[in-house]
Amino acid sequence: MNEVMVNASTKAATTDLVLGRMENHDHEEVLFCYDRPTGLKAIIAIHDTTLGPALGGTRMWPYASETEALNDVLRLSRGMTYKSSLAGLDLGGGKAVIIGDARTQKTEAMFRRFGQFVDSLNGRYITAEDVGMSTAEMVNIQKATRNVAGLPEEMGGSGDPSPVTAYGVYCGLKAAAKTAYGSDALSGRTVAVQGAGNVGKGLVALLVKDGAKVYLTDIHDDKLAAIKAEFPAITLVKPDEIYDVDMDIYSPCALGATVNDETLKRLKCSVIAGAANNQLADEAVHGKAVMEKGILYAPDFLINAGGIINCAWERKGYNRKAALRQTEGIYDTAQRIFKASAELGIPTYLAANQAAEDRISSMRAAGMRF
Repeated sequence: MNEVMVNASTKAATTDLVLGRMENHDHEEVLFCYDRPTGLKAIIAIHDTTLGPALGGTRMWPYASETEALNDVLRLSRGMTYKSSLAGLDLGGGKAVIIGDARTQKTEAMFRRFGQFVDSLNGRYITAEDVGMSTAEMVNIQKATRNVAGLPEEMGGSGDPSPVTAYGVYCGLKAAAKTAYGSDALSGRTVAVQGAGNVGKGLVALLVKDGAKVYLTDIHDDKLAAIKAEFPAITLVKPDEIYDVDMDIYSPCALGATVNDETLKRLKCSVIAGAANNQLADEAVHGKAVMEKGILYAPDFLINAGGIINCAWERKGYNRKAALRQTEGIYDTAQRIFKASAELGIPTYLAANQAAEDRISSMRAAGMRF
């Protein structure tokens, strides 16, 4: 087994790189996975297991470097901790990334091998779908471990969580509209959706049904063409043009860090509410900048929790209606966070962080730990 774990014997250079970053946000464990025969290169990060096992999807992406992949998995796993906490789930936060091109490098052997690495964590981490992954990959991972969610419905699973994720983002977006405009009605509102993946497509469908004017972009023209064919009323724009749309709501549903110094100069919106993880390039800097610009930011880990709520129901006997009802609770939770932000005079991301941390701290103080 070609496996490398972060431990006391790791080289000093790696310790400075990895353990120092883990210490920044109290990550519990990072597992580096490598397998020459299958070409697998992956990182699994467990942030916090106070509330329960760390559940979080696996993302497959052609990262430019191992450092970029590590940065992503550390941020994503922390976000999963907060996401589960705010959703009231008895789950901790974890995430995995596989370095590779999801369109050309997937093999059954790779995912079965990855499943063995997941299994080596003895239930501390449970994986599911994320960017670049589907139920097909979960089936292959499941051949090597029980610690997987998001299996097809015919196998007793919950299927693709994307529709429920999209529904949760829609609920959070409506809550933000209610706070920003005094009404959650979206008819006539202009929404710029960045990302035409499964979640983005699901959100577009809900927005169009509500009568919103939708602008859509993606780096893959084939995805855009398919959605345009289904929803002719939407307007397609080039990837870099999305920031200049005269919009009410900006909805990033692709990769993170799209709210940054450069884009904030261009964004003309009153609300940011989307599915992408880690939308703020730098929480402390851009969370404050968004607030000072008068934009209401719906924290991503708050409103994109539908997927993990869906997976959580799979673990206790899947009930689609119950998962959707619980997902609808995102609306009220979001409004509470917006109210706390306004009353305390702090950015919404910070109000959400504090609410999530308060629940975890109270459980830890009571001696509860997975």
